[in-house]
Amino acid sequence: MSYVLGISAYYHDSAAALLKGGEIIAAAQEERFSRKKQDSRFPANAIRSCLKQAGISLEDLERVAYYEKPSLKFHRLLHTYFAFAPKGLSTFVTDMPHWLTDKLHVESELKRQLAALGLHRLPELSFFEHHQSHAASAFFASPFPHAAVLCIDGVGEWATTSVWQGRGASLTPLWQLDFPHSIGLLYSSFTYFCGFKVDSGEYKLMGLAPYGRPIYRDLILEHLLDLKADGTFRLNMKYFDFATGLTMTNAHFEELFGGPPRAPESEITQREFDLAASVQVVTEEIVMALARTIHAETGEPYLCLSGGVALNCVANGRLLREGPFKDIWVQPAAGDAGGALGAAYAAWHFDMKKARTTPVGDAMKGAFLGSSYSPEEIKAYLDSVGAMYRRLDGDAMPNEVGALLAKDNVVGWFQGRMEFGPRALGARSILGNPCSSETQSVMNLKIKKRESFRPFAPAVLAEKASEWFNLSGRSPYMSIVAPVLKRHCRETSDAEDALFGLDKLKVVRSTIPAVTHVDYSARIQTVHRDLNPRFHRVIEAFERLTGCPVIVNTSFNVRGEPIVESPRDAYACFMRTAMDYLVLGDFLLDKSLQPEWKDPRGQMEFELD
Repeated sequence: MSYVLGISAYYHDSAAALLKGGEIIAAAQEERFSRKKQDSRFPANAIRSCLKQAGISLEDLERVAYYEKPSLKFHRLLHTYFAFAPKGLSTFVTDMPHWLTDKLHVESELKRQLAALGLHRLPELSFFEHHQSHAASAFFASPFPHAAVLCIDGVGEWATTSVWQGRGASLTPLWQLDFPHSIGLLYSSFTYFCGFKVDSGEYKLMGLAPYGRPIYRDLILEHLLDLKADGTFRLNMKYFDFATGLTMTNAHFEELFGGPPRAPESEITQREFDLAASVQVVTEEIVMALARTIHAETGEPYLCLSGGVALNCVANGRLLREGPFKDIWVQPAAGDAGGALGAAYAAWHFDMKKARTTPVGDAMKGAFLGSSYSPEEIKAYLDSVGAMYRRLDGDAMPNEVGALLAKDNVVGWFQGRMEFGPRALGARSILGNPCSSETQSVMNLKIKKRESFRPFAPAVLAEKASEWFNLSGRSPYMSIVAPVLKRHCRETSDAEDALFGLDKLKVVRSTIPAVTHVDYSARIQTVHRDLNPRFHRVIEAFERLTGCPVIVNTSFNVRGEPIVESPRDAYACFMRTAMDYLVLGDFLLDKSLQPEWKDPRGQMEFELD
């Protein structure tokens, strides 16, 4: 049986993915093992994990594929520096040594790193363009036999937006927009200006948008970009510094929006709320216009999406409800980590000339593609730290957890194989009661240790989702935002409607307030019995007690920390926070019964996200 290893590394969020006979059997991000968020280093730990899951060695690999073409990226950087010269000279001087010694020589570095892992017989090595990897990860993992494909991100080698047509084992490029004209970099510029971390805080900006008013929309469209009816556009680089500088925006941008960027961690003002709302609306308008154009050009009934902007689940929700396509499918690992999977697919279908079998549902297996731990391994760890636990088998654990959630307890939930991609989907999750008005603030401030404005996602029984949300179809990867149905919402008073900014958080808007955002929307995960049966049974148990088939699901980590990978990570996070209970496989732990915690690794400190 042929094995293909895909790798993304050296730029952002490195990962490894493994195909067996064209089927995804393992995928993981390096950050989960190194505990460095969005780790860009060679994914040695992720590769070892994938090989372990498959029960093979490096010598069994037929091909290794890399998700970018470094020489093309280097060409783009040189072209940009010369085009904007003499501006950006200091950045050029800073960047070039790294390129000339490291990044330009990725092929030799990959060979060196693979040899260090113990690979003596180097298989064939394939390189694919960044957006080609994105497109392959979206189409070949999708449930569609043919589809249009839209990739939108910051920038790959040159492409920032690209359009493809997938049919069978072929993926044909149709057209692209090139750097510096980028939706992703436009959105990241506002992320930076609003005081959040670029390439990390964009989801915060999306969560902040409903608190504001899109009063800057016309200003953005008048000054920052020239948007055509077909969705193509050009940025006015007078206002941006990302092409050559060390920041995203400049003095012209500051003048346009009334002052300097917000300092990170400082108070969020109405300006930031309104800026977030405005750029979110503009982004949605661009995505909708692009979708209409692609549909008209290709005639395809289905659309696949990938690239970092495909994680804008608000835009995805609009696209699903209002767009021209019969259905859409978003690659759950839509960012650079998913490029590892796309590269492996590209090698399998393009270089090795293998046929494609359209998967039933999709090929991602619920995104449960990462590492797992046996009961013996979990027990051994718990005993090593003197943890107190009970073992519950069969339905006893889901029933117990459902009852704990109904009593407003917050539960860490660690089960089976780790998720691939940025979302926790019921394998490495923190769970709560959505019916309590206190859950959001408790989980944000005491457990996640993050900003209070950030919403939580509902995990809902798939068969009950249409009874609670304006959602038709599946959303197993938490990639769609949809409104809460009106029959579950509460009418607000004039005084409540007049509130601005974070004061809106105080208003109870539905019977599931912990997962209802201030605009009555929710980022939905439909939980399917066939993909995650034990998690499904937890929600069923909660519904039997409360009448509500929804629970809160957020990622098992604290702010700035990668999602937990191992029982050790999970127990440490549990003990450092105000979680009430922890489930590790078949083992249930009550916080009040645990011994005093002294982390053998010392106090873990993570960079702010």
